[in-house]
Amino acid sequence: MNWAPFLWLAATLGLLLLIERWIHRHLQGVMLLLTIDPEMAMVLYALPLLPGIVLHELSHAIMAILLGARIGRISIRPKLAGQRVQLGFVPVEKTDPIRASLIGLAPLLVGSGAILLIGYLVFDIGTVRAALVAGDWTSVLAGLEGMLKASDAWIWAYLIFAVGNTMLPSRADRQAWLPVILFLLLALALVWVTGFGPVFLSNLSEPLTVALHWLAMMGTLTLIADLPFALAIALAEKLLERLRGYRVEYQE
Repeated sequence: MNWAPFLWLAATLGLLLLIERWIHRHLQGVMLLLTIDPEMAMVLYALPLLPGIVLHELSHAIMAILLGARIGRISIRPKLAGQRVQLGFVPVEKTDPIRASLIGLAPLLVGSGAILLIGYLVFDIGTVRAALVAGDWTSVLAGLEGMLKASDAWIWAYLIFAVGNTMLPSRADRQAWLPVILFLLLALALVWVTGFGPVFLSNLSEPLTVALHWLAMMGTLTLIADLPFALAIALAEKLLERLRGYRVEYQE
């Protein structure tokens, strides 16, 4: 099996986790410097991310309904939950770990699909992926340059930014994952011990490589879309610090 797509995906996901955390913290900081009102800052912080928040909560709700779990009223109003800001919420009845895990995973699945769809239809990432697989770096650079010339590129980039920075599972979304992950690891171990591991891996190698390529492309496209917005947030924060005469201290 070719491990390059897996390493590429792992690297992009690691970077996405870091940049998402930075964007959320510093976007809150910008709004606090702008308003000097924690309540108003919390509302303004959520506004740029609103398309992603709506998609996140709808993903939970639709997955829960499809799996036969009852839901309550969807909320997209930000509120404090302990020391963290909760951007949205949909109450779901307590259910078994498998269904709870799928409901928690839904925003990542739907968000990734939405970003891939935008990338494929608007930014032609299919051509870029093919060039990467072929090792044609000239075509890769041409494809990246072509992304900037896409129709309404900044609007689509903003949507990727909003979805990409709200699709990762929250702490509450991950609560039911541990027993499911342990079960899957145990099942894989049994498959390997019984001697079916190499055959199983060989049969899955090609479709798994393709899936990893597309997921890595999704992560890379999200990172590319994040960069200009992260730069704008950083510049706005520095400007407001100068105008206000103080700065926001971020706790680890």
